[in-house]
Amino acid sequence: MRDDVTLHRRLGLSAVVLFGLAYMTPMIVLGTFGALATASEGTTAMAYVLAAGAILLTAISYGVMARVYPVAGSAYTYARKSLSPSIGFLVGWAVLLDYFFLPMVIWLIGGAYLSSAFPGVPVWVWILGFIGFTTLVNLAGVHFAARVNLVLMVVQLAVLGAFILLAARFVMAAGGPGGLASVTPFFRADVPFGASVAGAAIAAYSFLGFDAISTMTEEVRDARRTMPRAIMIVALAGGAIFVLAAYVTQLAHPGTQFESVDAAAFEIAKTIGGDLFVTIFLATLVVAQFSSGLAAQASVGRLLFAMGRDGVLPSGLFGRLHPRWRTPVFNLVLVGVVGLAALWMDVTTSTSFINFGAFLAFTAVNLSVIALYLRHEPQVRSAGMLVGLVIPAAAALCDLYLLANLDGNAKLLGLVWLVLGVLYLAYLTALFRKAPPEIHFVESVS
Repeated sequence: MRDDVTLHRRLGLSAVVLFGLAYMTPMIVLGTFGALATASEGTTAMAYVLAAGAILLTAISYGVMARVYPVAGSAYTYARKSLSPSIGFLVGWAVLLDYFFLPMVIWLIGGAYLSSAFPGVPVWVWILGFIGFTTLVNLAGVHFAARVNLVLMVVQLAVLGAFILLAARFVMAAGGPGGLASVTPFFRADVPFGASVAGAAIAAYSFLGFDAISTMTEEVRDARRTMPRAIMIVALAGGAIFVLAAYVTQLAHPGTQFESVDAAAFEIAKTIGGDLFVTIFLATLVVAQFSSGLAAQASVGRLLFAMGRDGVLPSGLFGRLHPRWRTPVFNLVLVGVVGLAALWMDVTTSTSFINFGAFLAFTAVNLSVIALYLRHEPQVRSAGMLVGLVIPAAAALCDLYLLANLDGNAKLLGLVWLVLGVLYLAYLTALFRKAPPEIHFVESVS
């Protein structure tokens, strides 16, 4: 195999785990807190527990599939090889929904927080600023996000830790019933369980990225052993961080009323830490959103380029690089244009929209494990019925249940996206008479 199309296995367990945690952006638990608190009616910690449970079950299936197919491509590759090429294509189409609209959500959250800090400036100014600056940096091919990922993650964790400590101090000083031992962030007698489930459907957005590390499989040493461990560690660590942060933050602000639902943590940060801390908090969150948006836009640019190069999308548009910058200009600009939808969306709907594609992909991975188990695939069979059949079946049901509890507008938009995928698949396969083209996730585009 040519060396220029083969990824090199240089990454170890710690590097992959750090990448997964950085991709998830730990501070996102605060970025979406208002939307989550409103949807769950004040039971944010329970919402994260439910989301973490579903994610951990699904993470087991990702680990199984990473052992069987230690190649890049994640859910798309697993479904294509285990279920069928057509189903794999539709899973890839659903994953594209995540990648394609993820930058929009990131820019929306960043814009909402800056608008709260500077109410005299309309939110659309900040959103356009994010989109314009991020697109220009990506067009030039500067790998800013890749270079600062580790440093930024350390800063994020430090500020998030300070937020948790300040919130805990605030709760103790307030001397409310139960103090830090209160169960109200998990359970309220006047809140139906369905509200916590609706919150969990939004909370799952915070975990996006635990599965993304499976796309690095071809760059990991001893991938069959390392990837399953890394996936579980990232999911567990992320779940612990999110539950703890949501628990303490909900105690510090027990209600669900905010000046701005989309920038609720800004209001709470000012209450618990004063002007100095809120400045540090805002600066960290905005830099994190910028870096995350930069990486997300670059990633979807790469994915669209791969699809254009392989004939899945029109190669004349999507499969071309700028002769000087060596970047997929059309793809990056297109993502920026799609990001303009943030001007008319809120965090609840936009995150739910992203989760629609994620839950479909998660379900497909679980079904892939079941399919291999029933076909007596040796590596899956050796894991036993619990891992090969019971857990993936339970995980698939959890994922579908959370999907059903997404925002109504998001479900409608998601279904429209899926129908478009079926129609496009029919076109590519001459009404399903031939196999769809395959996407190869092996080349860098920058």
